[in-house]
Amino acid sequence: MIILRLKNIKNSSDIIRKSCYMIMNPEKYKSRWNEIFNNDNPIEIEIGMGKGDFIIGMAKKHPDINFVGIEMYDSVIVRAVQKLEGENINNLKLIRMDANNIENVFEKEIDKIYLNFSDPWPKERHAKRRLTSQNFLKKYDLLFKNDKKIVQKTDNIDFFSYSIESFSTYGYMLKNVTMDLYNHMIDDNVQTEYEKRFHEDGVKICRLEAYKNN
Repeated sequence: MIILRLKNIKNSSDIIRKSCYMIMNPEKYKSRWNEIFNNDNPIEIEIGMGKGDFIIGMAKKHPDINFVGIEMYDSVIVRAVQKLEGENINNLKLIRMDANNIENVFEKEIDKIYLNFSDPWPKERHAKRRLTSQNFLKKYDLLFKNDKKIVQKTDNIDFFSYSIESFSTYGYMLKNVTMDLYNHMIDDNVQTEYEKRFHEDGVKICRLEAYKNN
């Protein structure tokens, strides 16, 4: 795996706090995120948004969908905040939080979840930390408004194989499964910053769509 190292940005916490895109008290809006966006459009979230290329790109491309990017670390999400300076994207908000607490923020209001290049947690004793583990799939059950839709991209083939088994065991149907995305390109693909780097270096990208009816 290619590792992209980030330098700490001075006063990152202040930069984040002052951004109009950041929601600093997300638990307050549980079950009523439509109030944040002032509409009833579908809401899609990216868990582990990194520096924001994907979620920003999706929000620009789909103005009729509301997007929420979630990232745990100040040193990472601040990069997305900086990219948004001077932008006016009304259908995008960001949250800095641990995904383990995601059920405290959303309830029966999410239409789709994106999991892009999540930490694979390769050691077996850490399996429950994987964002496609059944531990997290149970949490996601509480978030979805109606039918469940999850899109995953990763460069880690072992994690991808694990995810396929986890989704299938949990009752999800899989479609558009590929271990080489750029030889099976989809029209709506928006790259993450990791994905751009991986593709340039010849690393194959795995992708799937998982669906489960209520």
